[in-house]
Amino acid sequence: MISGSLEKLFHKTFAVAKRVRTETEIGGNAVSVAFAACTLARQIFESLADVTTLLVGAGETIELVARHLHEHQCSQIIFANRTQSRAQGLAEQFDGKVIGLDALPEQLCQADIVISSTAAPMPLIEKAMVEKALKQRRHQPMLLIDIAVPRDIDEKVGNLSDAYLYSVDDLQSIVEHNREQRKLAAIQAEAIVSEESADFMRWLRSREAVDSIKQYRTQSEHIKQAELAQSIQALANGADAESVLRQLSNRLTNKLIHPPTQAMQQAAQNGEPDKLAVMRTCLGLDSDN
Repeated sequence: MISGSLEKLFHKTFAVAKRVRTETEIGGNAVSVAFAACTLARQIFESLADVTTLLVGAGETIELVARHLHEHQCSQIIFANRTQSRAQGLAEQFDGKVIGLDALPEQLCQADIVISSTAAPMPLIEKAMVEKALKQRRHQPMLLIDIAVPRDIDEKVGNLSDAYLYSVDDLQSIVEHNREQRKLAAIQAEAIVSEESADFMRWLRSREAVDSIKQYRTQSEHIKQAELAQSIQALANGADAESVLRQLSNRLTNKLIHPPTQAMQQAAQNGEPDKLAVMRTCLGLDSDN
């Protein structure tokens, strides 16, 4: 069974994590090239559900891109790779389809978004190939993101009026900007964590007084019950009710104030003004009411 303090800590931890996610942008800025590519696509297209994305390559970066796209409801993904068995595994994982690299010239026109990351020594997608695809698309715009080094897409593609080409350098600038934004968010997150930690420590310290408070209440209850029993017995013996009540209130008051009175006298005699001030506060003597 988890102790009360540990259970409270678990709840506080989850609450702090939720506050950080809700009140800061620490999780909202891409700090990987793969995520930056997907973020760029989402900025240009209102929804990824109705676009076709062609992913060229089948390495870890493309797999990460596919994962991000899939999480944002991109339902039409085409994987193009030299080794189709590797691409087939990704296609099965993300509900896509597979083509060979030799099919790129014919299939390119289907893509609204092209994201390429291979280890090819020379560009796989030439300007003429994209130009032909744009004509087949009746010049419907195409977003091309080249995250390969060296380039997979001929940089001259960027000169075509309906082709929007971004390189890994463009994405790095986005990543660097977002990294700075995340640093600012981290400062905000630290402030939230500090605030919530202080709140938890106040609660934890307050727990240290629980036993003392229970003991004090029990002691007071015993005094009350003892004095009440004595007064009830006096009334049963025919004593005057008003006199019994006066005696009860006097005895109860004297017994309750005796320990703090002794403690304040002792603090004064010992020259302990701070201790005396604490007791005055506890007894409400410095209250404005």
